[in-house]
Amino acid sequence: MANDRPVSNAAAIALVDWGTTSFRLWLADREGTILAESRGREGMMHAAEVGFETVLSRHLSAVEAPPGLPVLICGMAGARQGWCEAPYVAVPALAENLAERAVAVACDLGEVRILPGVSQGDPERPDVMRGEETQLMGLAAAGTDDLVCMPGTHSKWVRFEDGAIAAFSTFMTGELFDVLSRHSILKHAVDPETGPKGVSEAFLAALRPDTPETALARIFALRAGQLLGFAERSDGAAALSGTLVGAEIGAAHSLYPSFETVTLVASGPLAELYEAALRQAGFIVTRADAEDATRRGLLAAGRQIWPERLNGTGRQ
Repeated sequence: MANDRPVSNAAAIALVDWGTTSFRLWLADREGTILAESRGREGMMHAAEVGFETVLSRHLSAVEAPPGLPVLICGMAGARQGWCEAPYVAVPALAENLAERAVAVACDLGEVRILPGVSQGDPERPDVMRGEETQLMGLAAAGTDDLVCMPGTHSKWVRFEDGAIAAFSTFMTGELFDVLSRHSILKHAVDPETGPKGVSEAFLAALRPDTPETALARIFALRAGQLLGFAERSDGAAALSGTLVGAEIGAAHSLYPSFETVTLVASGPLAELYEAALRQAGFIVTRADAEDATRRGLLAAGRQIWPERLNGTGRQ
């Protein structure tokens, strides 16, 4: 947990991104300018044991937040097993739909609200998201109206339509990499601790987004190729990552065939990998920072819930 600098009475709201294993809090003034922040590993799983109010109170104290400051939360704190369930909003979902459905939490810290997630009730393609919808609100506030790729443990591909979340699909790409590299025959072909080291030749060679249906066969071929001397174990992580990412992009392209451009919401090495993969698949890529999008989304919702406290567009 870290405090950037002491904060004065200029603070108008506390913004919180509460994940499964992580916690991030920002203090913002009336214009939306970020004054201070506090971070930690007290995600939903930890907070469920020690108490959500205890964790939030500790972080508010760390940034010297004024007593009773309004707090707006997104993420897993609103899950069924979280602090207080914030029921899903069905697609198509606009930013104002999420703000209107924010759930008030009964606690001693003042006015605390949690934003809902978003659901897709199609029996052929049922899906849910919680946390990503706030990033998407931030992108919408910045003018994005496009296909969006949000890579991670459970990658999301989202179609915007007239400023609303119209449809989305989740791909368990990151989790599959972890499970296959640690708990399958591929544990002999992949070192899960190393992961793909940047955009390598092995990663690019494994990308075949035009044929996602062959991915299952090509996954076993990673092990067979090493046994027959065609590949090295040192390239195993990059090759498995490329195979899975390529299959994800290929499947997403078939779901959203009319899009030529995509907004990539990511940072660090994962952003570099996905940008290379998307460009190789023929997409025109625009990058957006995930944390910046989260803050913008929280601020956009905060302005709707507490218009008397917040105004302007602010500096992030």
